[in-house]
Amino acid sequence: MKQEEAIQEEELQREAAEAEAAQEEPEAEAAQETEEEAAEDAKEPKEQKEKSEKSFLGKKKKKKDPRDEKIEELEDRVKRQMAEFDNFRKRTEKEKSHMYEVGARDVIEKILPVVDNFERGLAAVPEEERTNPIIEGMDKIYKQLMTVLTDLGVAPIEAAGQEFDPNLHNAVMHIEDEELGENIVAEEFQKGYTYKETVIRHSMVKVAN
Repeated sequence: MKQEEAIQEEELQREAAEAEAAQEEPEAEAAQETEEEAAEDAKEPKEQKEKSEKSFLGKKKKKKDPRDEKIEELEDRVKRQMAEFDNFRKRTEKEKSHMYEVGARDVIEKILPVVDNFERGLAAVPEEERTNPIIEGMDKIYKQLMTVLTDLGVAPIEAAGQEFDPNLHNAVMHIEDEELGENIVAEEFQKGYTYKETVIRHSMVKVAN
């Protein structure tokens, strides 16, 4: 009887110990979890601090390599020299073009009296002598000369029947003529010419009214 009671008492003690152990295990797990969370919370500020320090160090301006500075200096010098050379080339081309036009103008001014003489000579030839080989030769040379001048940019100024323009015409005589309008060129004494839209020689004219 006593033996049975002792066995029952042992079983009750074991059950009580198991229940107590079962109750302590969740508490231990909860405590462990709390400790881990605290450790992680303590670790995060440290990691953030490390990242912040790393970011600050990353933004720190690095000192340039002297070789890179020398390369940049040489590149800048080359660019400046290229720009100066380009400006010099453009200026030289402009000056050459201007010199060519001045030289061409001087030559054309000297040729115009020859053209005038051709025109006067051909105008003085009677109609019945137009078939003369010499006259035909003169006419062909005159036409060839005018073609060359036209190709160079020389053009005659329209005068007779046009309104007087002081920029193109030089009035040397005035007449009264009711058949012509006011300020109209009645007659052209000497033909004027332009070279590339610039007047080389003004037309010598007679103006009506």
